[in-house]
Amino acid sequence: MFVWAVTFLTIAIIAGIFGFAGLAGTAAWIAKVLFVVGLVVFLVLLVSGRRPPVL
Repeated sequence: MFVWAVTFLTIAIIAGIFGFAGLAGTAAWIAKVLFVVGLVVFLVLLVSGRRPPVL
């Protein structure tokens, strides 16, 4: 989940550099949502004592 967040953050930064403000804003919003979802999943797994599957 965090890998996808970093990927979209990178896309947002590159799009911002090249002047694509709409694409940059959308990619940054997606990165933010994925980061929050990943954080919530991490905290739920931490509290429940379960380990995430090894990829």
